[in-house]
Formats: sequence, C-alpha cells, structure tokens
Amino acid sequence: MSTAFDFAAIEASLVEAALDPTRWDEAMERAAKSTRSFGALLFDIQGHLPILPRTRSVARSFDAYVSGGWIERDERFRLVPFLRARGVATDEDLLTSDDVARHPYFQEFLAPCGLRWCALVKIAAGDEFWSLSLQRSVEQGPFSPEELQQLMAFSHRAGSVAALATMLGMARAGAALDAFTASGTAAIMIGKDGSVLGMNRAAESLQAHGLVVNGRHVSSIDKSATDALNRALQALLRNQPSARSVPPIALRRTQGRPLMAYPVRLPHVSYNSLAPCQAIIILVDPDTQRQPPDIHLRTTFALTGAEARLASMMSAGEPLEAVADRCRISYQTARNELKAVFAKTGTHRQTELVSLLARFLPKQ
Repeated sequence: MSTAFDFAAIEASLVEAALDPTRWDEAMERAAKSTRSFGALLFDIQGHLPILPRTRSVARSFDAYVSGGWIERDERFRLVPFLRARGVATDEDLLTSDDVARHPYFQEFLAPCGLRWCALVKIAAGDEFWSLSLQRSVEQGPFSPEELQQLMAFSHRAGSVAALATMLGMARAGAALDAFTASGTAAIMIGKDGSVLGMNRAAESLQAHGLVVNGRHVSSIDKSATDALNRALQALLRNQPSARSVPPIALRRTQGRPLMAYPVRLPHVSYNSLAPCQAIIILVDPDTQRQPPDIHLRTTFALTGAEARLASMMSAGEPLEAVADRCRISYQTARNELKAVFAKTGTHRQTELVSLLARFLPKQ
C-alpha cells in the first residue's frame, strides 16, 4: 500500500499562493515534494498560456515545451474529458505502451528530458478549470492505483482554491482600474482569450467618442487596426518570458484623431496564466488629453528635457511601460528617469506625481 500523500501541506500552500501570487512556484514545489513527484506545473486548461506556476526541476523541459511548440500540440490535452469526468487522468487512459513508444510527444520531447509518467489532477470551480500536472521520471515509474485514488479524493476538495484565487484576481484587477480612474485614465481589463472583462468609467465614456466594443472585444471601424490590436494582445499574452507591453495601436474613429490603445501587462494583476485578467488596455484620447508644458516642469523642478517629457506623460496617468514605448526608450531607462523625477519633485509614486503636477495643467 502506498504511503499517504500530504494533502494538507499542498492545500495550505495553494491557499497561500491564492492570497500572495508570488508564491505559486513555491506551491508547486510543495505539491511535487508531497506527492513524491519529479516536478509539478499548474495549467489553465482553457487558456494554453505560457506563464505557468512550476517547480525549478522542470525548468529545462518547460523551456523545450514552449520553444519547441509543444504547448500548442500537447498530447495530454486529449485527456481533458477523462480529467473532467473523474478528477484524475493519466496517459494510460488514452494510449498503449506501443503508442507511447512511437509518439513524438513522448520520444522527441519528454524522453530527452528524462520524463515519462504523469498524473493530471482537476482543480475546478465554476468556469475555472485548472490541471495540476505531477511529473515523474522514467526511473520513478507511474503513479499506483492507490495513489491515483488519493489524488482523485484531493481533486474533489481542491476547487475552493480556484474559486478563491479567481475572486482575489478579479479584485486586484478591479483595484488597478480604480487607480487608473483616479488619474482620469481610461482602462479596459482583458482576459486570457483577449475578451473584455470590464472597463472603468473613463473607458465607458469613450464609447460615445469612437471607442468600439463589439460583443466582448475592443475593435475599430478600421479592420486593419482591429487585426493589429488582436495581434498585439496575442503577442503580449503568449510571449515567454512575457513582455510588459507592446507598441501602441491607433484605433481610427469617425471624428477626431485616432484613440491610442496601449496593451500592457501589470505584474501584480496578470502575474501568471491563472490570473483572470491577463492584460489591460490603456486608452489615450489625443483630442482631450492634457499634459503640463515641459518647459514649466524643467524650470520649476530642474528636470532635464527627457525627465520633463516623461513626467508630463506620467501626469496623464499613463503607465511607465506605455511611456517608455512612446519615448522610444527601454523600460529600464524609463525607470531610471522616473526615479530622478521622484527625487527632484519630492514624490514617491505616480499618484503623488499626478496630484503635484495637476497645478501646472493649462487652464481651459
């Protein structure tokens, strides 16, 4: 009889990760150790996105999984019906030993990494459907029937973790929207499939000024701009390691200059593929956006030209990633300039800077 797995430790680490997203990889380390596995990963079954919680032991194999394109043709996604029905699935539910011996997924991808056996464990709540993938090496051998029974029982009680993490993830995204609202910046939350999860009032008001939300997707009256925005979102969501932002997209409208859409990933909101909100689109209306004149900032605070330009843009509520793109500088250079701006203006965060620089806005 197999020794019982330490599911209490796994549950505790998963709850801690739901509360603090920086601890998801740590939770995977605990899951692997407690189930005597070589490694562990947590997949969003419906997302197929590359920023997954995982153990250090599978770093090399995961890089090959993404770079080799196996993430788009993972044979184990065929196990989803078994996983959905029973809560646990293994390769043996679908393939014979002869199938495995001939299949490229096992021979070209897993074998060079020393991996072979796995058990997939369903963690589901409502529309959220995750798979805890427990990996074992060739030498370790497969999970026993007794171990699979234990994992099946664990699956039945693990759904609350998915529900908690989803609720907190939406709360973090909502707080980010509130922060943009405070600075008068229009922002839209984007989910794992590129659809709109929500928007703040500033973004809603733009619908009367040319913003098009067609169904659950942001679009433009210009199909080429819509296609460009969709490509930008896909590039942002599927890059590994993920980029923080992509170049802005001009969304043409019937009147006025185009709206500028800046898709960005915010680390505290879109921390990995499990987060409900995977990106935020910052919208800038060049016909109404006001910024303090650079010359005033240079004179008052002894800012350099580059620092004054960056401060002016930041005062409009734009995120640093978007400002760096517009200024055609690296994110690190922008960070260094912002630190100098904070030091010279006596502020410590963007909200303080916005409040301070509001007095320099041109009168209307």
